[in-house]
Amino acid sequence: MSRSGLVQRLRGRAIELKSRGELEAMRAAGLIVAQTLALVAKHARPGISTGELDELAEQSIRYARAVPSFKGYHGFPASICASVNEQVVHGIPARSQILRDGDLVSIDCGAVLDGWHGDAAVTLEMGNVPTDALALSAACMAALDAGIAAAQPDGRLSDISNAIQQTTMAISGRDGLRYGIVANYGGHGIGTAMHMDPYLPNHGRPGRGPRLREGMVLAIEPMLTLGTDRTEELDDEWTVVTADGSVAAHWEHTVAITSEGPWVLTAL
Repeated sequence: MSRSGLVQRLRGRAIELKSRGELEAMRAAGLIVAQTLALVAKHARPGISTGELDELAEQSIRYARAVPSFKGYHGFPASICASVNEQVVHGIPARSQILRDGDLVSIDCGAVLDGWHGDAAVTLEMGNVPTDALALSAACMAALDAGIAAAQPDGRLSDISNAIQQTTMAISGRDGLRYGIVANYGGHGIGTAMHMDPYLPNHGRPGRGPRLREGMVLAIEPMLTLGTDRTEELDDEWTVVTADGSVAAHWEHTVAITSEGPWVLTAL
């Protein structure tokens, strides 16, 4: 047992199990992320730049005596990812990128406090967003909620994946729209590092993968599109876009497995 919690080898993966006190520490980091995203959402509007939103987020995180976990991570230059329209994840914010009426922008934010990480994302609507893009974001949020509900002790990791997939498919049929589940990106373990085992796909059969145990913490993050599930990376070596140019949405929470059920550490 170390400060970082108990690390167990589960199906070949080094998965960190946190004590209740360590989960409380992660909750403190998660609350900073939640407050920062709420602040960004309050100021996001047509005419503002994603670079300005990034500066606002960094100020919020550092004011809380935390550190932006994205900034400098493998060379990433900003404190948030701001992914607009066909950009799925890892969009680099810039003063030159002005949000326009009708845009859909996903804001991903991470903070580390006393060595513990929080990570969450929201998708924001800029003005008069097309109806199908609004439906896409709502479907992605519902898929996240389903994934969280499936994060139960003694379940399996892929129960979360399957809940996301089945919810997406059901809402796609209801809405009469084709929602693609991004294939090559998914959720992950989180704790003393931002990205840890296990990797969490957003689709798959239930009952597979490591057993969900009390003290596990996962970043659950469905990414949906209005078209293909395939993506491409831009020349900046960060920004991921849909291969067909369709609009994307991204929602995420950091979630702990507890005996009482899932505890969303990045919720206000």
